[in-house]
Amino acid sequence: MNKTDRIATFKIHIAQTPNDPFPRYALAMEYRSTGQLDKARLVFKDLAGQFPDYVPTYLLYGSTLVELGESVEAEEIFQRGIAVAGRKRDSHARDELQGALEHLRAHM
Repeated sequence: MNKTDRIATFKIHIAQTPNDPFPRYALAMEYRSTGQLDKARLVFKDLAGQFPDYVPTYLLYGSTLVELGESVEAEEIFQRGIAVAGRKRDSHARDELQGALEHLRAHM
């Protein structure tokens, strides 16, 4: 399956399962993997807005923003993710997000 087909498939899954965050996450990841960072950013933003407790969003959303040169916004996203991961008692994700935030701050 080529990248265009995968993107179309994820969009179909989003339409079929609107209450499931994973197809949106997968679409954002697909855009990211094909270098379409602006599209990935929009999907991650939508995902974080509609499913604010979906912890996996935050690390890659923030990382996408870093790649786009949006360090201030990335810092905010990492901080939101740390708070969400803390509430969800996901110490692994919280630690990864904290590490990403510290790395970003060291290079700002």
